[in-house]
Amino acid sequence: MDMKKRITLELRNRSAAEIAELVVDNSRSADGEVEGLTDAFTELEFLSMVNVGLSSLAKLPSLPKLHKLELSDNNLSGSLEMLSEKCPNLTYLNLSGNKIKELSNVEALQNLKSLQSLDLFNCEITTLEDYRESVFELLPQVTYLDGFDQEDNEAPDSEADDEDEDGEDGAAPPGDYDEDEDDEEEEDGSEGGEVGLSFQVNRADQDDDDEDDYADEEEEEVKAVAQGEKRKRGVDAEGEDDEDDDDDDEDD
Repeated sequence: MDMKKRITLELRNRSAAEIAELVVDNSRSADGEVEGLTDAFTELEFLSMVNVGLSSLAKLPSLPKLHKLELSDNNLSGSLEMLSEKCPNLTYLNLSGNKIKELSNVEALQNLKSLQSLDLFNCEITTLEDYRESVFELLPQVTYLDGFDQEDNEAPDSEADDEDEDGEDGAAPPGDYDEDEDDEEEEDGSEGGEVGLSFQVNRADQDDDDEDDYADEEEEEVKAVAQGEKRKRGVDAEGEDDEDDDDDDEDD
């Protein structure tokens, strides 16, 4: 797909002034020139044109708000002076995989005063002796070259920074959280112990009461049985007396 048609599709019925990010990777430019981009992209901050066959930036429109530009895997060797004229506020520029061979090719980037990160991976210039020292000297505004500063410290990953900030703004650090959780568990355990102890004491008291009630019931049953036997003996005695009286009457 050619670059112009790709840009039209990426608009998705929006106006160019509404676009802040535009990716047209792997499309094809006519004659190695930028096409489909116009000065109407006034709000564009991120532009990616990876592997589109670019050999010149002469037709690059004015993009005053552009901060990040991806141009890797193209055929660029010169015309970089257009960047400082058309994109004066660039902070990140990726030119890896292009045909940049000499320091003179990147000398035009001196006018990009805000440029902080420059990538020249897989460019022939990286084979030059003292390549890194020379580029840092030529472009003193650049902090990171090919992902590392002059002290070989790696450039921070913006996504990792976002995750770290989320961690600070979100839940407490894991160590603190575990400690608080352990404290809560200990408090819950102590309260549980007190409750268990009181429950056992109350249960013991209740068991004693139940035993007393059972003893009372047994005692009452024994008394009732005794009284029943006593009444029975009385009735039997009266029956025997009646029999004796009847015998006496018969004798008479």
